[in-house]
Amino acid sequence: MSSGKLLALGVIFLVVPFTLTGTLFTVHQTQNAIVLQLGEPKRVIEDPGLHLKLPFIQNVVFYDNRVLDIDPPAQEMPLVNQLRIIVDAFARYRIVDPLKFYQTVRTEIGFRDRFGTILNGSVRDALGQAQLADLLTVKRVEVMQQISTGVSLRAPDFGIDIIDVRIGRTDLPEQTSQSVYNRMRSERLAQAALLRAQGQEAKSRIEAEADRERTIIIAEAERQAQISLGQGEAESRTILNAAHGQDAEFYGFLRSMEAYRASLGEGTTMVLSPDSEFFRFFGDLPGSRQ
Repeated sequence: MSSGKLLALGVIFLVVPFTLTGTLFTVHQTQNAIVLQLGEPKRVIEDPGLHLKLPFIQNVVFYDNRVLDIDPPAQEMPLVNQLRIIVDAFARYRIVDPLKFYQTVRTEIGFRDRFGTILNGSVRDALGQAQLADLLTVKRVEVMQQISTGVSLRAPDFGIDIIDVRIGRTDLPEQTSQSVYNRMRSERLAQAALLRAQGQEAKSRIEAEADRERTIIIAEAERQAQISLGQGEAESRTILNAAHGQDAEFYGFLRSMEAYRASLGEGTTMVLSPDSEFFRFFGDLPGSRQ
């Protein structure tokens, strides 16, 4: 074989593999592909497997057809009462129209930049009509639905389908946190002062009611005591009068003994005439003459 033929065969062996390499490409199950000819889309390939393209003048771009996520940087946003919070929102999406996606943003990096702005804008619009408490109660579902609706309306422009939209984290800026803390502290102090005032009022009312009842009870007890004392004195007089009527001398003797008991205590000094009526019973004592 001549040297010219050998050289031709060598060139063929070198060119054919290189040509095949530039002609064949593989699309995986997790991918969609767009064949470009000098930057212009020629066809979209969604079926996995081995495919052909023209070498040198055509190239292929691949897009993941699985569920992807976009997580733009957290931003500070105002609520309806002008309270500002830091919100970190994210979304999950799937590329359903690779050609539209390519024509709009080219790459996933370009998509994240543009659609991240749209996502944060939708979050800002929804939170601009909400209170901070709405994000902590069942109203959060309504807020998230509003955000998801706003984002989904723009999704077809990019050839994507929005799977889910979430707010991952909400924080208060440092200045706002201190302001909220001070306001909460003032509200709690005011509530504590109100409760103390109400308690003091209740205490005064209970004490006044107790004093009134005490006065009534004491007055009623004194009245009953006076009645009982009067009844006892009346009964005593009745008994004494009855005793005087039965034995006047014994009655006089009994009254004198009571007088002696009341008057002659320990250390008592009295100056009386010996024939005083007060000591009339002492002269009749047995052995008094002796």
